[in-house]
Amino acid sequence: MPNRQNRPDSTRLDRIEAVARHIEQHADERLTLADLADIARMSPTGLQRAFKAAFGISPKAYQDAVRLKRFKRSLKEEGSVTDAIYAAGFGSVSRVYGEAARTMGMTPKAYRASGAGERIAYACRETVLGPMLMAATDKGVCFVHFGEDEATLLTRLNAEFPQAESRPSDAEHSLELDAWIDALNRHIGEGAPCPELPLDMRGTAFQMKVWQFLLQIPKGEVLSYGELAERIGKPSAVRAVASACARNRIGVLIPCHRVLRGDGGLGGYRWGLERKRALLEAEKRHGERSWSAAGLTGS
Repeated sequence: MPNRQNRPDSTRLDRIEAVARHIEQHADERLTLADLADIARMSPTGLQRAFKAAFGISPKAYQDAVRLKRFKRSLKEEGSVTDAIYAAGFGSVSRVYGEAARTMGMTPKAYRASGAGERIAYACRETVLGPMLMAATDKGVCFVHFGEDEATLLTRLNAEFPQAESRPSDAEHSLELDAWIDALNRHIGEGAPCPELPLDMRGTAFQMKVWQFLLQIPKGEVLSYGELAERIGKPSAVRAVASACARNRIGVLIPCHRVLRGDGGLGGYRWGLERKRALLEAEKRHGERSWSAAGLTGS
């Protein structure tokens, strides 16, 4: 939805929204600024300025974003990357690879692969926040989730990396993973410093930008989704920021629990608001001391 702060008058905004809907319905076609301006009954320059004020991006960038969204979906469904490129409305292979380099955190082929050919080691432990499953590739931790039991958590891991070979941690081959889990356990349960572990983060370029910023938020500090959007230079992308937080696969190590709604409410949390509240209350009250007093009473 458009940014309605300092918005144009409602009639004008309706016309701009009509342009956005037209772009969504015809994203695979060649759309000129002049044609879109006719729909809005505005000059091309006026539309460009008004559309960017409402949505935070130009009509051309909006069309590219719609195409990329279709492209990502097609990558999972089409028989080849080339098929997906044309199914999404891109005119050439080089065009989509240029767009993807700016907006996706991995190449289209890697995005489609969903971990194909990789080996992921995992282990599950009981923590103050309930059962936790950590998984790692040879690059670092790619997954930290909390849930009800190991079977449910393993299902989630396989859903995130359906083409990878997931196997239980074996101390003979995964010494680092076992040590990392113990370190994170001490952080959660005893208030020890958060371990600085190698992370294998995977997502769009925008998601990566949000997650990288989250890594800079000190323990005990919080900010709103709107403040986070402003800090990364995308003040109109509040919903996209919230979505990136919700897509975080690496709980606690990437501290998305420190991001709140603008009114101070908890907002969302992938692993439940009770866990988010427990994390924040412990950080606020005890700092680097034990978190056990703020632990959950159940999973």
